[in-house]
Order: sequence, then C-alpha cells, then structure tokens
Amino acid sequence: MAEDTNKKVPFWRSLQAQFSFVVIVIFVAVLILLNIYPALVSQDLVFQAKQTSLLQDQASVIASTLAGPEALTAEGVQMVMEKLGGTGDNRRVMVTDPMGLVLYDSGETAVATGQYALLREITSALHGQDVFHATFRDGAFRSRAAVPVVYRGMHIGAVCLYEYDSVQGELLLGIQSTLRSISIVTCVVAVVVIALFSRTFTRRMGTLLQAIRNVRAGEYSHRVPEAGRDELALLAGEFNELTGRLQTTDEVRRRFVSDASHELKTPLASIRLLTDSILQSEEMNAATTREFVSDIGEEAERLTRITEKLLALTRMDSGGGLERVPVQLAPVVERVRHMLLPLAQAEGIQIHTALIPDAVVYAIEDDLYQIMFNLIENAIKYNYPGGAVFITLEQKGGMVTLRVEDTGVGIPEDELTKVFDRFYRVDKARSRAAGGTGLGLSIVSDTAKRHGGIVTARRREPEGTCFEVVFQAYLPGEEKTQ
Repeated sequence: MAEDTNKKVPFWRSLQAQFSFVVIVIFVAVLILLNIYPALVSQDLVFQAKQTSLLQDQASVIASTLAGPEALTAEGVQMVMEKLGGTGDNRRVMVTDPMGLVLYDSGETAVATGQYALLREITSALHGQDVFHATFRDGAFRSRAAVPVVYRGMHIGAVCLYEYDSVQGELLLGIQSTLRSISIVTCVVAVVVIALFSRTFTRRMGTLLQAIRNVRAGEYSHRVPEAGRDELALLAGEFNELTGRLQTTDEVRRRFVSDASHELKTPLASIRLLTDSILQSEEMNAATTREFVSDIGEEAERLTRITEKLLALTRMDSGGGLERVPVQLAPVVERVRHMLLPLAQAEGIQIHTALIPDAVVYAIEDDLYQIMFNLIENAIKYNYPGGAVFITLEQKGGMVTLRVEDTGVGIPEDELTKVFDRFYRVDKARSRAAGGTGLGLSIVSDTAKRHGGIVTARRREPEGTCFEVVFQAYLPGEEKTQ
C-alpha cells in the first residue's frame, strides 16, 4: 500500500513534460515560419523589382533604341550605348546579332565581344521571348534579363542585362540575422516561462494529488490552499468541500457507532447480569425469578426498539424506500392517534385533534406514519399524568403544517437544537425510564428532510413542548417535478 501511495510518474510522461514539449514544438514551428516567410517574401519583392527594372525598363528601352532599318553593328551599338549613358556599375549589358554573336559587352574586359553567346536567356530572346531569371546566393542577388531587338516583326538581335546586387543582399541577410537573433532570445525566454508555468501547474496538481492520498489514508481534515481564480482553484475548492463533508460524515459515523455501541451495551449488560443472578442463585423463589425474567423481557424489547430504529436510519441513509404518492395526512394522524390511545389512557392523558381533511403531501405514507408516531408517542411519554396532547393540521400558502404540542416537562432553550441529534436525550434517566433510545426525533428529522420538509421544536407556553413539521402541499401534476 505504501509503495502504491508513493508511486511517481516518470518525468517524460508527466503533464509538465508533455505540456512543455507540445508548447515548445508549436512555438518553435511558429518562429521558424516567421523566419522563413519574411525572407521568402522579401526575395520575391526584390525579384519583382529587378524584373521591372531590368526587363521592363532598361532592357526594353535599349532594345527599342537599337531597333532600326539598318542591321546591328558593333560600332552602331557602341554609339547608341554611349548616348544612353551606360547602365550602372553593378550591371553588365551584352548585345548580339541575330546569330548570337556578341557585338557589345559593357564588362570591364569586354571578353565576350566577338564571340557567340551561349546563354540560355539570349537564345530565348533571339526566338522572340522576353526572359528574366534571378537567384539569391552567397549573400547577393544575381539577375538576368534578355529581350529581342525587333524591327518590323524581324528579330535583328538581342539585348541581355546581367546584374550583381550585393547591397540588397546584405540588407536581406541583415534582416534575416535580426529575425534569427530575436527568435533565439524569444525562444529562450519562452522556454523559461513555459518551464516555470508548467512547473507551477504541475506543482499545484501534485498538491492536489498528495491531498487525495492524505484523504485516502484517512486524514479528512486535510485542506488544499485555494490560490488563484482559475480551474485549479475551483477544483481545490470542490476538493475542500468534499473533504469537509467526508470529515463530517466520518465524525457522525464514529459518534453513531460509539453511541450505538453504548446503547446496545447497556441492555445487553442488564440481560447478562439478570441471567447470571438467576443461574447463580439456587434458592431464588418463583416471584423473584419471574421479576428477573420480566426485566429481561423489557431489556430485550428495548434492544428490539433500538435495532429497529437503527435499521430505519440505515434505510434512510441508503436512500432506499417505496415510490412517493399523494397522501392525505388527516387519516394517517387518526390512525396513529387510535394506535397510541391505549398508552395515553393508561397515563390519563387527553389527545385533542384539529385536522383539515384536504391536506395532501406527495410522500411515502409509511414515512409520514413514522413521523407522526414518534412525535405523538414522545408527547405522551414525556407528559405529566393527566396532561394533554394537541395535534393540529393546517394548510397556508401552499404549505402543510403538522403541529404536536404537549403539557409535559418541556425542553430547555439551549437544548432545543440538539434534540434531533442521534442518541441525544435531554433527561437520560427519564428517557431510560420511558424506554427512549434517543433516535426517535432523529428519525423524524431525517425522514422529513427526505421529503423536503422542515422540523422545528420550541417551548410551549405556559408549559410543555411544541413540534412543527412543515411540508409543501401537493398539487396535481407535481409528481414530475419532485
């Protein structure tokens, strides 16, 4: 059992590890996307700018200027390019005739002049296509644009521009480096924050887990701090409420078992003492023996009453019972009065009733009988000889009230709230003499609560006690809502 209690989850299977791993993976994926996407977009923007600058602007302008009735010659192309004023330091211009022979090369060494250009872009341009191709490598943009020189539908040559741009390449690399640095710093900070958050989260979960283990071990007084306003705080609050109820239930159980053991032990001890007296006394006369046997019978009856009431409480605690039906209270009261009338007559006690015939409660009839029997029986037992019991049944504002009053000894004000506790008795000596078990009023209270009723006790002026049981009156069609 101890090994099971101290069982730990491996770190890589823990919620902390799984949560951290999932969040870090998502975060890294987002950072990678944020690093790659801007770079790709920036490259595309530069490529589009290059295409506009080289293909649509300069190459097309040069080709339009060279187009004329005369065939392209090296001298003619040279004169045109000098008039155009060049194309910039980072650009190289080549002009070819229809056969691909290079007539002009703006490169520093002009090594291509007089040779045939075997570039794919020039070949495509000589076939009438505008061509643009750009790449980014080694920190620089390399772009080629080629257009045909057309005169009256004839391709009389081609213009090819080549650009090497390291300035914008360095700018793009700088942006990528900045994004990478920001991503690394952000990733480190995020990992630390995620680790702290997941550790705090799992620590709170561990606190709850340890609390559950403590409660499982029987420590019902253990409570969990309700820190924060999140779901874990709500869970901690629910756990504390649950352990509070468990603690109350356990205390009631212990007290119930202790009281029940004490109550059962007393008549058992009396029976044992009486039987030992009979067995050990060889010269006991018949009258004494009969008296002892009568006492044994009374104690046995007391044991029976205690057992029956304990069983009744157990049935109510377990929630078992018959189905509820509409019950008229007046006939039930009359049946209880008729049953207890011999007991009242033996004590010279008068029972007065004031009942309305149409008071109906949605409940179990046997439970209502049990409530009335206990209240009226107590009113007779704890009354003075020649006293009176008043039973009233009335209905007001959708509520039915059963009132049982007596002219007996009464209950002190400070003990009125305790009389519904199990095995509690105001006057133990008088209760034992009357055959009380301290369970009757507890059964009344629990049974009434089971049917949504409320039981109260108060002193009756000028003497005695008044018990009231209030139920919700039954209305046809309310079975589905109760």
